[in-house]
Amino acid sequence: MLEINDLHAEVDGKTILKGITLSVKAGEVHAVMGPNGSGKSTLAAVLAGRPGYEVTGGSVSYQGNDLLDMEPEERAAAGVFLGFQYPVEIPGVSNSYFLKAAVNAARTARGEPEIDAVSFLKELRAALKDMDMSDDMVKRGVNEGFSGGEKKRNEILQMLMLKPKLGVLDEIDSGLDIDALKVVGKGINALRSPERAFVLVTHYQRLLDHIEPDVVHVLADGQIIRTGDRQLALELEDKGYGWLTGEAA
Repeated sequence: MLEINDLHAEVDGKTILKGITLSVKAGEVHAVMGPNGSGKSTLAAVLAGRPGYEVTGGSVSYQGNDLLDMEPEERAAAGVFLGFQYPVEIPGVSNSYFLKAAVNAARTARGEPEIDAVSFLKELRAALKDMDMSDDMVKRGVNEGFSGGEKKRNEILQMLMLKPKLGVLDEIDSGLDIDALKVVGKGINALRSPERAFVLVTHYQRLLDHIEPDVVHVLADGQIIRTGDRQLALELEDKGYGWLTGEAA
């Protein structure tokens, strides 16, 4: 589903990614871990096509197509979803209106008819229940007045409604208490399937208590310095990152 080969990228003239290579198959969950400043969020931003990130080398293939040649909206329409580390507020645009517009834009891009109001409300209520969110939250402006945990739940609510092929979640666990972390994990697990893949960017192993990854990558100074299974994440929880970054150096 996703093939990243020797990817280099910079922000404001500073090189951040220094040769990332990894392969994500359909049905897999890959966790990308690493210390602050290692390039994790830059990798997520590059995959989603966020402006301000310049790719200076390498390639990214998504379902056989050149992902880097696609505009951000084209990537979204093709099933790439970015869960933001810091979700923004959109005052004056209700959550329900935003979600319906997004769902219909994706359906139109796939050549499907727009969803009718009854079907949309049925799906939305089921997703709200999964995320332990009240109906009142979809009447409010997008993320307007939401707590940090509510914003993160709202990101997963959007993902449940859009049903992407590739979910790229940038530190979706930051700022969450234990209960919210369980709910977010439940929402992500609800979408796991043989035809869908996830890339989870995270600092901490605690998210992986709720979402068991198939592969764990450790990123440091813009490069993957170790790849392993869930056990690697447990080692990082116990030892920190110093032992790996020291070996890499």
